[in-house]
Amino acid sequence: MTRDVKEIFARERGGPSGASGAPPAPAALAAKVRTLGPSMTRSMRRVAEAVAGDPAGCAALTVTGLAELTGTSEATVVRTARLLGYPGYRDLRLALAGLAAQQQSGRAPAITTDIAVDDPIADVVAKLAYDEQQTLADTAAGLDTVQLGAAVTALTAARRTDVYGVGASGLVAQDLTQKLLRIGLMAHAHSDPHLAVTNAVQLRPGDVAIAITHSGSTGDVIEPLRAAFERGATTVAITGRPNGPVTQYADHVLTTSTARESELRPAAMSSRTGQLLVVDCLFVGVAQRTYEKAAPALSASYEALAHRHRS
Repeated sequence: MTRDVKEIFARERGGPSGASGAPPAPAALAAKVRTLGPSMTRSMRRVAEAVAGDPAGCAALTVTGLAELTGTSEATVVRTARLLGYPGYRDLRLALAGLAAQQQSGRAPAITTDIAVDDPIADVVAKLAYDEQQTLADTAAGLDTVQLGAAVTALTAARRTDVYGVGASGLVAQDLTQKLLRIGLMAHAHSDPHLAVTNAVQLRPGDVAIAITHSGSTGDVIEPLRAAFERGATTVAITGRPNGPVTQYADHVLTTSTARESELRPAAMSSRTGQLLVVDCLFVGVAQRTYEKAAPALSASYEALAHRHRS
């Protein structure tokens, strides 16, 4: 039976943290701004960038003062606070004060991930390592554990799991299915859009379909997820855009950090780091819940390949 797409889309527009009901911790505020920024209106983005850039200064402002500082309205300030996961502006101010205190006690290292063509290789290593660490930290801070737990529950009980992804996201889709296969679960990765759709239309309630797309707007991934959704399968979206088109057909949305793109490192490369973290969280969660079956299956797979690693 087809579910109400509008209802699900309205639920997701409330923001990932809305499902858990608890506002994000101060340390997660900057990560939320980076993740949600691209999906905000211009006026809301000005408010978000202001609070992330100067938490101490903004914490001292009233809602009217912040609206004047950013050239917006009080309503826009309140809407931005709610989108970031806070019940109101007062809660956002408290988080800003906490973030300012944390920054004063120990600032992050002054390093930029912009890589120049003539950078020494040691600088390239340092910048990439810092970027990877920041991506992982941002993804972990913004990941809705309620949504994650629901996705794990669905995967644990699934008769079959299909995972859709193209390009760099296709590599992540393969990684997830290989992990699930090694603990004895039925899983398939699809990077060919035709095969993805023809397999998706065979799914039914009790099956799971997962779409991996950083942009949230990859048609070759959205189409099979929609087909699976309409046939009653439980659907999951792993995306860097929590309000992107793919979420219209997702029962559960797992948000990754917005990639910091550069000329030498396009978003498709850096986004994969956050996606792999989410995939590992899904796999470990499923392995925990199916440990009695998963442990022997893992041992059997290790044994089957052991002879290939002997010298």
